[in-house]
Amino acid sequence: MKKTPALLLALLMLFSLAACGAAEPTPTPAVTEEPAAAEAPAEEPAAETVIFTDSSGREVELPANITKIAPGGTVATMILAAFAPEKLVCVGTDLNENQIPYLYDGIAELPVTGQLYGGKATLNLEELLATGAEVIIDLGDFKSSIADDLTALQEQTGLPCVFIEADLAHMADAFRSLGAILGKEERGEKLAGLAEETMTMAAENRAKISEEEMISVLYSSGADPLGTNAEGSSQAQVLGIVGAKNAVAVEDVTSKGGGNMINMEQLYNFDPDVVLVTDAAALEIIETEAAWQELRAVQSGKVYTVPCDPYCWMSAPPSMNMILGVWWLGNLLYPEVYDYDMTAKAQEIYKLLWNYDLTAEEAAAMFGK
Repeated sequence: MKKTPALLLALLMLFSLAACGAAEPTPTPAVTEEPAAAEAPAEEPAAETVIFTDSSGREVELPANITKIAPGGTVATMILAAFAPEKLVCVGTDLNENQIPYLYDGIAELPVTGQLYGGKATLNLEELLATGAEVIIDLGDFKSSIADDLTALQEQTGLPCVFIEADLAHMADAFRSLGAILGKEERGEKLAGLAEETMTMAAENRAKISEEEMISVLYSSGADPLGTNAEGSSQAQVLGIVGAKNAVAVEDVTSKGGGNMINMEQLYNFDPDVVLVTDAAALEIIETEAAWQELRAVQSGKVYTVPCDPYCWMSAPPSMNMILGVWWLGNLLYPEVYDYDMTAKAQEIYKLLWNYDLTAEEAAAMFGK
């Protein structure tokens, strides 16, 4: 009986030690609720129209997504057939059989609606409206009346009408403007780059040619070789760009097709180093008529036909096509300065402008080689 208190004391001590060694319970982590995600702002609907300030200074409201274009004439047709052929719903003038193979499939089937300006100004508004065009785009040389003319046309048709200046000096800007309004900025930048490369190359090479080294050139673009594109005409501007001297200097210079007619006495006085023609009939006259055999250019065999497919490289019309003319004429007249493979350059440009794979044989035929 005396041992009982001791036993109880031992048991109490054992329980106390067990309690001290027990692990404390792990606290349950607090659950933090994620804040509700902020609602994304509703997207604003895309604008249906945009305002474009054209080269005449007119602010014109255009569809934001233009899919159907009517060109204002020959130059507009030429440039748009290269830049955005899928958007054309008509052409300004008939295309000849030599042009069609180089341009996109289907262009020959488009209706011909006429052109706004020139001696062949025959814009057919009824047929144009029947095409479903969303906009009329005119490209080319600036004219003092262009703003009033397009405003009147816009009122007549109910269609937005824009003008983009597109001579060679403004060609890069024209390509970029087309890229902006047609949603083809990358295409616009590529073609603008070609125009800028061409003008920079020509300026750098022209600076290497002294006044004494300049070659004089008579440029005829009609069936009669006495019809010349004189100094100061827009049709002959490639000559000055590459550093050649226009052999024909006359008063009352015209930039119309066919140029200024001269007589044989004037021709002998001008006596050019080189003669350029675009028409087979003109070439035949120069090669067969005795009066032409007196010229230094004829005697030295320096009479050349300007390549004209799909458009004349020198002019007619004086616009995008002259990019090719600058490369070709510089290389023809001053090969030691304009030193590059013209066949390869022509192939590059045809691919870029018209997505056409020009063969070396086709290029050689164009160059008369």
